[in-house]
Amino acid sequence: MDRKQFLSLIGGGAATVALFSCTGCSKSSQGPGNNNQGTITGPTGIDFTLDLTASANSALLANGGYLASNGVLVARTNAGVYIAVQQSCTHQNYPLIYNGASDEFFCNNHGSAFSDKGVVLNSPANRNLVVYNTTLSGTSLRVYS
Repeated sequence: MDRKQFLSLIGGGAATVALFSCTGCSKSSQGPGNNNQGTITGPTGIDFTLDLTASANSALLANGGYLASNGVLVARTNAGVYIAVQQSCTHQNYPLIYNGASDEFFCNNHGSAFSDKGVVLNSPANRNLVVYNTTLSGTSLRVYS
């Protein structure tokens, strides 16, 4: 085998590997960075309880605090009300944060913002967040569909 044949074989093999690697990047996936506008929804069948005395959940003791659990973002508003929405942005599935100062959910990736009711406040997101129910009983906060 001469040098030209060798390089031709190597180049064809590399192109094949690159092609198969990129098939995992198709827009049908729902991982972060996809562009499936309108198909990203929150988890279903949600039903879990957070012990507010546990140190892992201490962020929820202060107004404006939040945490992520089970694909859900749970926050305590400035008025002291517990709210829960899907953890990922409906634009491209990136994780959201809660801005306690404005009582809004925010995506740091592309700037979408949502009200404390999950309603889109600014694009590029065009779908509201899934909102979950919350019930406080003593120091137990139940989050459910």
